[in-house]
Amino acid sequence: MMGRSEMKIQLSAHTDSRGNALYNKQLSEQRAKAAKQYLVEKGIDPKRIITIGFGESRIRNQCKDGITCTEAEHLFNRRTEVLILE
Repeated sequence: MMGRSEMKIQLSAHTDSRGNALYNKQLSEQRAKAAKQYLVEKGIDPKRIITIGFGESRIRNQCKDGITCTEAEHLFNRRTEVLILE
């Protein structure tokens, strides 16, 4: 059985749909890298962490471009998800 010190994870960051797609992609990449840096500062080996920025490509509700939404609805789409790979 694998110990936690061998676990590999993927950090997937997402944005809401406000702003243009390129900006949101870059913003999500920066957020994923910032989350990785936080974990590295806590002692996690950086080789165990993969980062991906999805921008606004995986919206979790109806709040896509051109749709009026509340701040809370937009907030629901801004997130960083952790996926255990190994």
